[in-house]
Amino acid sequence: MTTLIAFLAALALLIAVHEWGHYRVARACGVKVLRFSIGFGRVLWRRVGRDGTEFTLSALPLGGYVRMLDERDGIVSPHEREQAFNQRPLRQRAAIVAAGPAANWVLAVVLFAAVAWLGSEVPKAVLGTPPAGSLAERAGLHAGDWVRAVSPDGQQWQDVASLPELQSAIVRAQALGESLHLSVTGAQGHGSRSVHLETERLAGRAPDARLFNDIGLAPMTEPLIRQVGTGGAGAAAGLQAGDRVLSIDGQAVPDAGYLRDAIRRAHDGEHPHTMAWRVDRGGQIVELEATPRLVDDAGQRVARLEIGIGAAPERVFVSYGLFDGLWRGVEQSWDMAATTVRLLGRMLIGEASVKNLSGPLTIADYAGQSAQAGLAPYLDFLAKISLSLAVLNLLPLPMLDGGHLMYHLFEGLSGRPVSEWWQRQLQRAGALILMLMMALALSNDVARFAGWH
Repeated sequence: MTTLIAFLAALALLIAVHEWGHYRVARACGVKVLRFSIGFGRVLWRRVGRDGTEFTLSALPLGGYVRMLDERDGIVSPHEREQAFNQRPLRQRAAIVAAGPAANWVLAVVLFAAVAWLGSEVPKAVLGTPPAGSLAERAGLHAGDWVRAVSPDGQQWQDVASLPELQSAIVRAQALGESLHLSVTGAQGHGSRSVHLETERLAGRAPDARLFNDIGLAPMTEPLIRQVGTGGAGAAAGLQAGDRVLSIDGQAVPDAGYLRDAIRRAHDGEHPHTMAWRVDRGGQIVELEATPRLVDDAGQRVARLEIGIGAAPERVFVSYGLFDGLWRGVEQSWDMAATTVRLLGRMLIGEASVKNLSGPLTIADYAGQSAQAGLAPYLDFLAKISLSLAVLNLLPLPMLDGGHLMYHLFEGLSGRPVSEWWQRQLQRAGALILMLMMALALSNDVARFAGWH
């Protein structure tokens, strides 16, 4: 129920803001607005404003529209002709069309800034032991390394305040097929160095759990046993929740990342290895033997003990002042918009995975998760979706605001509007492209939830 309410609230807010942008600029330009609708289909609620605009809430909430007086849609009485959309100057018509995406963009800036002002407690960008063969291991990262800044070129650096910020920068670089430089302080503050993470090696990969394991960045956590699955190999070995692992096969275990990797590699491809464990159990040293079970994980054979590993990572409270927070909102929205456009371009030419596209099921799931996590995560989710809506609507597809802006650009350059015949053909093509994108996004959603990825 939380997921549904959070999803519908997000849709209502983002659609209302988008259409409000069109409505307010249309009224400012003297255009008569006939209807302001949230949703499509059967009208559930209706109210008529003082300016004669009909405000409605309709049954299908996946969109909305602002219907303006326009001679192309029907007969307009002579005394209202000046209020028709098609009679306004080109610059005003373009401004009305652009106002919807602009409103979503401004909302994203404000919401990102609000998250920065509120602040949140998030994991510190202190890294655990990277998995064997991961990008992080090849780059020379070690347990306890603290990432302080990132740079795409090793010249211009951007400070990193938390692990989520670091992970966002890495995922963005991977999606765009770029490498990333990390400014790192060693464990316990010993020495600083620059590390080159070759994220371009994983370009084109879908954003799934296996990708993040191959990148290899996870927070530093104590090697504690959180839980032990009933009937699992860990329970058979005598492990208990609360055990702190000291060593495996005589090798000291510095953190949970090392422990996870040691368990995964405890096999020769066909048979699991028996491992000698030393654990601290309430101040007493306990020695035991654990033999994992081999399971198939995304086509790979890995060893599992069916135990939960790792204490809560070290956390830090991150917040910003009034002007710093607002500037952060501007920077985040611009960076995200630029990344989205570049990613779409790479998907178009086949250099990035189309599995990066998400549909309503994934968005609804993220809405529920962020709402349960708290106010700041939910506002961050709303900001990202609002900006995505702005960028999507600016794409040069005839069904979208960007397509209409292209019509206006053609009219401004040629001195004549796009013919009705061409508009009809382009409208059909645009509708087909949008339907294909929606079908692809929905199929990605189904694949994610079914575990096919």
